[in-house]
Amino acid sequence: MGETIVSMNGICKYFPGVKALDNVQFELRSGEVMALLGENGAGKSTLMKILSGVYTRDAGTMDIFGKPYGDLLPKQAQQVGVAIIHQELNMCPHLTVTENMFLGREIQRGLCVDKRAMEKAAEQILSELKIDISPTDRVGDLPVSKQQMVEIAKALSIKARILIMDEPTSALTAKEIDELFRIIRKLREDGCGIVYISHRLEELQHIVDRVTIMRDGQYIMTANFQDLTMDQIITNMVGREIKEKFPRVECPRGEKVFEVRHLNAGRLVRDVSFSVYAGEIVGIAGLMGAGRTETTRAIFGVDPRTSGEILLDGKPISCKNPRQSIQSGVVLIPEDRKKDGLCTKLPIRKNIALPNLDLLCNKFGVISSRKESEMCDKAVADLRIKTPSVEVNASTLSGGNQQKVVVGKWLARKSRVVIFDEPTRGIDVAAKVEIYNIMNQLKQQGIAVICVSSELPEVMGIADRILVMCDGRITGEVMAKETTQSEILTLATQFENKFTVAAAEEE
Repeated sequence: MGETIVSMNGICKYFPGVKALDNVQFELRSGEVMALLGENGAGKSTLMKILSGVYTRDAGTMDIFGKPYGDLLPKQAQQVGVAIIHQELNMCPHLTVTENMFLGREIQRGLCVDKRAMEKAAEQILSELKIDISPTDRVGDLPVSKQQMVEIAKALSIKARILIMDEPTSALTAKEIDELFRIIRKLREDGCGIVYISHRLEELQHIVDRVTIMRDGQYIMTANFQDLTMDQIITNMVGREIKEKFPRVECPRGEKVFEVRHLNAGRLVRDVSFSVYAGEIVGIAGLMGAGRTETTRAIFGVDPRTSGEILLDGKPISCKNPRQSIQSGVVLIPEDRKKDGLCTKLPIRKNIALPNLDLLCNKFGVISSRKESEMCDKAVADLRIKTPSVEVNASTLSGGNQQKVVVGKWLARKSRVVIFDEPTRGIDVAAKVEIYNIMNQLKQQGIAVICVSSELPEVMGIADRILVMCDGRITGEVMAKETTQSEILTLATQFENKFTVAAAEEE
């Protein structure tokens, strides 16, 4: 580790009704990976947005490369050498890799854009990072993992010496994470200072040098990572000891509540059949591309199914579209809560009320303000959603509280089947426990709970029974208490030998 390249002291930031940052300090050195940790709402992203020019500060000082700076604009921050890769990737999907990398700072020859020079520069950067992507590829055609690599290449194209990575592994597979870590190590060796924000604490040991912890908008501590235990990190993040990461509630298994028979939808849902009983949580595990999310979307009616039957309490129900599913009592908490689960520019009150208008309107279609207020206030109280009021926009909430709003709108309907797809993606340790407790409460009420997760410790820790998918099929079913990660991974890699099948058909 080298010289101090970022020094922020006494940073304060206010939003309406919220003090987001309160006298925060932060330091970054060249050639180090600094983990910036804290619960959702701790102020991590707000602090980094001040450093990268997205937000202005209300108080405090900021030195970058030994030079004092006032408030920066994003372009000025780039010129100084600061680049940020947001949790929600800021890419233009209809443009090529090269066009995304040089957007807003195109190389020109005279009055014209020098496309060939840009492609050559992009190819050189991608080659240095050993990223197997063509500069002419359209970004919208790339998987999320490759788009993440393009963001890193874009940061290097502006000669960034300070790189901020906000939840960079939230949508990556284990192999893709290894590739990302390789690139991070190379950047560190080249003297780049990296700020790494992540809720996946198990990742830190592979790349992190130091840790800065924040809580409730305040600075708590900075220390060498090797000097701290994981329990000490978690305790400092949440302000209390978390005894159980995966709280489990034992319930007697009751009657069969929900059943899916021979469901087929597209290429990644192939003859899927399973049941869910009262008093249990059924987990669905598998590698990326196994068809887990596609199965939940087909059940909920988002994607059309070609065949199959869905039963609730032993009776067939119609789930051809989300509206029919909701009215039948089957609801989905989607993988991407901001894109598919929330109207982020609307207040909490409207987010909770919108899917429940049939319960809030009288026979003339007039919404009862009293019923709406009661429904929203109950959801906020029951789920302990941290918010100044139900009138603030959903976009202002932390990830964990946004997830609770999505849950709250469905629980207000007294739904019979609740499907959670990646329920804790991008949320902190304490918020995860709260989501698990909500799932346990539903389980105790006899509601059928299905949980899809990419994290094996999570699905093994919270589910009672686990279905494993591979290549669009269910390849195994195991009891969570009796299985191992190795057994689940074996089932998750039972790809069908399509060449042999095709050869047999030809014969």
